[in-house]
Amino acid sequence: MKKNEIIAPKVEKREYFCIVKQLKSVFRIIISTIFLMAVSGFTPVYSQTSTTRTNDSIEISLLTCSPHDAIYSLYGHTAIRYKDLTTGGDWVFNYGVFNFRKPFFVLRFVFGKTDYELGVVPFHIFQKEYERFGCQVNEQVLNITHEEKMKIINALEENYRPENKVYRYNFFYNNCTTQARDIIAKSITGDIVYKKINNEKKSFRDEIHDYTENYPWASFGNDLCLGFKADKTMTLVESQFLPENLMRDFDNAQIVYDGKTKPLVKSNQIILKSNTNEASVTIFRPILCAYIFLIITFVISFKEYRRRKTSIVFDVFTMLITGMAGIVVLALLFSEHPTTSTNLQILILNPISLLFIPTVIKKKKNSYWHIYEAAIVLFLIGSVFQDYAEGMTIVALSLLIRSWMHTRIMTKSA
Repeated sequence: MKKNEIIAPKVEKREYFCIVKQLKSVFRIIISTIFLMAVSGFTPVYSQTSTTRTNDSIEISLLTCSPHDAIYSLYGHTAIRYKDLTTGGDWVFNYGVFNFRKPFFVLRFVFGKTDYELGVVPFHIFQKEYERFGCQVNEQVLNITHEEKMKIINALEENYRPENKVYRYNFFYNNCTTQARDIIAKSITGDIVYKKINNEKKSFRDEIHDYTENYPWASFGNDLCLGFKADKTMTLVESQFLPENLMRDFDNAQIVYDGKTKPLVKSNQIILKSNTNEASVTIFRPILCAYIFLIITFVISFKEYRRRKTSIVFDVFTMLITGMAGIVVLALLFSEHPTTSTNLQILILNPISLLFIPTVIKKKKNSYWHIYEAAIVLFLIGSVFQDYAEGMTIVALSLLIRSWMHTRIMTKSA
């Protein structure tokens, strides 16, 4: 092996369980990658020869992939491309790799203990995969020096070491996009200055709503898990957790070297054009379900008022649903996700409801309905501080009717 040559990292089968790939395609990619490396004799990722020092044939690019309709890809994806025009080496470094075969993966994800990894694939495999999804892929070739390119490659190779490749994932603060941004920024000698495009103030919740507009149930699930910390106004850098935001900011960024400036991006091109169709908007939204629940609650409560007798079945049903949802909300309060730790929706979605089901069935007198009524009122007041999931205020009004029936109407008739 020549001096200064660096061997391409081996791509092992277990490393390609990626958030941007469907399960069936993963195995095809792994087999293709291993075969390619086997027949090529493990081609070097780059060769720092005198030719590359003189002509600088190496290009470092930021790849931004548009979303597709799979639930795990609603926000797009970011990766770093290394291309050597002399040797033909062409690789994609991807911080979106995870192994969902690890024990208790879903539980770990809920508590914010999900670990992601840096993976490497040949560019042509990466390209074919996104072509199959119908995604658009933009490439921004960075306008940086040869020494800065070498720093990026060295940093990526250091990150790829077994002891360094795993990192603690967080959707808003430490994901595949922020990892790519940070490794580029740390390798550039000058300072990257971002230009603010507009003065619109948006929160984390606002940003992800833009991507889930046509997926109301995905948006509902997000909002059910997020607390009021997700409603704080983001800084420009914080908004770069989304791939398209980082691409936009890179396009308008400048590198400052001792007072001299130059654009961060040398060229911008579309590698793949999107051929996906817009998702159809469903009328069966959470808000519709909430209004249906309100109507049913009102009808049942009106009949109960006339008969002076409450419906145990309906009360147990609502307590069971809110209690089970409350288990998830309560668990997220103890999660490492910083935006789920203060969620006022716990006031009406609370597992304590499950504990009172036996007393409701046996019609025993208890303080549950009085406590729950106060919690619902606090929940409605809390809407000033937190944006709730779609329809949750309507659900709260329905639950308030039930509590009012027990604490006011049925108490007087007893």
